[in-house]
Amino acid sequence: MRTIPITDIDALLAKADALIFDCDGTLIETASLYARAWASGFALSGINMSVDWYKARAGLSEYVLMDDFEGRHGVKLDRDATVAKMRETFLKELSLLREIDAVAAIARRNHGERPMAVASGGPAAIVVPSLEASCLYGLFDTVVTLDDVGRAKPEPDLFLEAARRLGVPPERCLVFEDSLQGIEAARQAGMHVVDVADLAISTRRSACRSA
Repeated sequence: MRTIPITDIDALLAKADALIFDCDGTLIETASLYARAWASGFALSGINMSVDWYKARAGLSEYVLMDDFEGRHGVKLDRDATVAKMRETFLKELSLLREIDAVAAIARRNHGERPMAVASGGPAAIVVPSLEASCLYGLFDTVVTLDDVGRAKPEPDLFLEAARRLGVPPERCLVFEDSLQGIEAARQAGMHVVDVADLAISTRRSACRSA
């Protein structure tokens, strides 16, 4: 499958029997909060994390990110302590989270109209509270996290499990994603996928035309 250019979002939605959304960077803007949280976790190793280093890796699962950090700095992390500190820091700042308007609006508009899921490579301990704090959790029929499948994007497992729970064939699902890993995972699952960067551009242009 290919990433679909955003020319008519309503036409794309009309062809889909179910919608599946990534969470971080798709429904909710979490990058800055995650950067601070990971910096606090990695600081336990005595090494300061570069924000630019994290931004280039935003969206990676926890264990992949820690693999990369260890390889880069030649250290052995106390992984349990690192993750615990990161999650503690993140959860303390939930009130700072902001939804991504263009994508959240699609979820709200389609709530009750067709089955919808979140499929996130993050842990349930962060994904669920993030959705709840953003008042988005109740829109979805199911939330699938890395805890449920054990294999991160770009493997297709998260999306396939979401489709299974929704009872919809993968080819009838439309995915909303922001990362290259997520887009590849949707392709591997045989699903159509929208790059939300394109959606944001389309939404801004539509607003300008109607102004």
